Amino acid sequence: MRWLALFAALVPPLPALADSVIAARTIRAKAVVAAADLAISPDDMPGAIRKLDEAVGREARATIFAGRPLTAGDLTEPAVVERNGLVQMVYDHGGLTILTDGRALNRGAPGERIRVMNLASRMTVTGTVAGPGRVTVP
Repeated sequence: MRWLALFAALVPPLPALADSVIAARTIRAKAVVAAADLAISPDDMPGAIRKLDEAVGREARATIFAGRPLTAGDLTEPAVVERNGLVQMVYDHGGLTILTDGRALNRGAPGERIRVMNLASRMTVTGTVAGPGRVTVP
């Protein structure tokens, strides 16, 4: 029994094996990731996403080449407002609601701040993406 304790003390512990999510094929920037785009690698890659559902439905920030592990920094929420797209600008404060049309100067996902040009006044303001084609402004 002593030998077993001595052996256990001298041998370093083996690293735990974990699966990593890799790109099964090249995923272009701004593309929404589908399950068919991904594969599981039995290798433990530092910083890699471990589960498919953490990547499916998210958008690639940059091109991800086949065989490369996916990290949380490679993916973002999908944009619901496209650059140069028409949006409804909403100002809502104290019971007063003003709606007007605007043009998005950036693309963005819900909760992101983007610049929007008011089509009537040509003024540029910064607002928060509230949903598809909708931006709230301060």
